[in-house]
Amino acid sequence: MAPEAVTSTMINVVPKRAYVTFLAGNGDYIKGVVGLAKGLRKAKSAYPLVVAILPDVPQEHRRILESQGCIVREIVPLSPPESQTNFAMAYYVINYSKLRIWEFVEYDKMIYLDGDIQVFDNIDHLFDLSDGYFYADFLNMYFKDIYKPLPPIYNLVLAMLWRHPEKFDFEKIKVAHYCAAGSKPWRYTGEEENMQREDIKILVKKWRDIYEDESLDYKNFSSNVIAQPLIKALSEAGVVEENNAPSAA
Repeated sequence: MAPEAVTSTMINVVPKRAYVTFLAGNGDYIKGVVGLAKGLRKAKSAYPLVVAILPDVPQEHRRILESQGCIVREIVPLSPPESQTNFAMAYYVINYSKLRIWEFVEYDKMIYLDGDIQVFDNIDHLFDLSDGYFYADFLNMYFKDIYKPLPPIYNLVLAMLWRHPEKFDFEKIKVAHYCAAGSKPWRYTGEEENMQREDIKILVKKWRDIYEDESLDYKNFSSNVIAQPLIKALSEAGVVEENNAPSAA
């Protein structure tokens, strides 16, 4: 009877949740994804980071991602209709492939984060929000007077610093999106146009401190992550004494 009880508990306590990001090509964006993985680990996230990659991501980059504890999933490229390829930026076409993430049906819920995002605090509680709907833009417009968006601390878009710096308290920022031209931390030199702001320098340093921290490299925590539900079940049954162990992103 005991093994059955443990198995049942394991099934109930292992949520099918994950963070997910996207990577294409052989460029330096892999540094952003590695930084994101380490940021989630520092924030003690309980959930893995899945990286949806296109076939043109080289094997070396795939090995780096796996060595950092990422779940690497190759996806088939998805192109827009031929009549809709004249975008201002070439990567807009590539972004259609992100729709393949909806095919990761083994997960009940995923939170998408761009590769140039950094997480400074645990945001796992966002998984507990209502699921919402795919047509969110329509709902945002229809309920514009009553809906409650996530506060800015969950999405510091660096471009907003030029317009609304008063909206952000740097001590409370949980998520920053380095989407402003010239702000990518792994490329930043301080000589980029409009990038001499002190707040930008602070955010770049925060990202680099995480990326360069070797203690945040994946330390083969996967066995502990998988074992935690079993340990918890055995502990509740009085079979073993439960000890806390770090989670891995």
